Amino acid sequence: MRRRRSGLARGEALTGYTFVAPNLVLLVVFVLVPLVWAAVISLERTNGFGSGQFVGLDNYTRLVRDPVFWRATVNTLLFTVLVTPLSMALGLGIAVLLDSVLPARGLFRSILILPMAISGVATALMGVLVFDQDTGVVDKVLRAVGLPAISWQSDGTAAFASVVLVTLWWRVGFNMLIYLAGLQAINPELYEAARLDGAGGWQRFRHLTVPLVGPSSFFLLILNVVYSFQVFDIVFVMTGGGPQNATTVLVTYAYDNGFVTGDQGYAAAIGIVLLLLTLAFTVVRWRTSRTRDLVE
Repeated sequence: MRRRRSGLARGEALTGYTFVAPNLVLLVVFVLVPLVWAAVISLERTNGFGSGQFVGLDNYTRLVRDPVFWRATVNTLLFTVLVTPLSMALGLGIAVLLDSVLPARGLFRSILILPMAISGVATALMGVLVFDQDTGVVDKVLRAVGLPAISWQSDGTAAFASVVLVTLWWRVGFNMLIYLAGLQAINPELYEAARLDGAGGWQRFRHLTVPLVGPSSFFLLILNVVYSFQVFDIVFVMTGGGPQNATTVLVTYAYDNGFVTGDQGYAAAIGIVLLLLTLAFTVVRWRTSRTRDLVE
């Protein structure tokens, strides 16, 4: 009997490994191998796409003394701090409205989800049409009503704001969709009980809705922070990192070093630092979250 059970267990394990093997192969080939190779390149000095010279931690020492790297790091963190909470708050607010008796809910859902079907490059091109300081829609409207136009590409603050606004338009729909799924999984009897106890709309939102969508918030927080750390396409198309590095983020700076100046070793070092920042945030958030596994 024991031999039969052990044989069945080995058979089940073999079947499981057979199904998982293709994914493991893809993970190793397209994630693990490039990651290890990037770590190796980050220890070399390169000049173009030839063989590099091993320099140890010189590239990382150079990062510490590089003011553009620190500017890109600050911009990345600022972008994350602005986009993540704003997109999540807007997504939750819209999801609450669409989960209620709002008229034409289906139409509004479709409109808000539509940006999800558009690539980041296409979104950025639309952002250029809206925020271009010479021919953009926003400045044309401002001039038409007698207000001064905004130098979206010449002023650093305005350029950064335009990137944030376009990113919010692109990301809010996804956050709304996840929150809407979480809201629809909540038992309506909880809200009815809260009403009977005299809880108002804000109290129900604060003490019921927000805690019960905790798993959705945990998922979206990790996803939005990772996306914000890796933002590239919208910044690259809309501003190219300018003016004067006002919108340069870590990924665009790594791109400039790796593919413009040909310093792949330094670009790889920037990528490794970005990976470590992302992993550190994810681990800390995982260990400190009390709502990721919350169920009704």
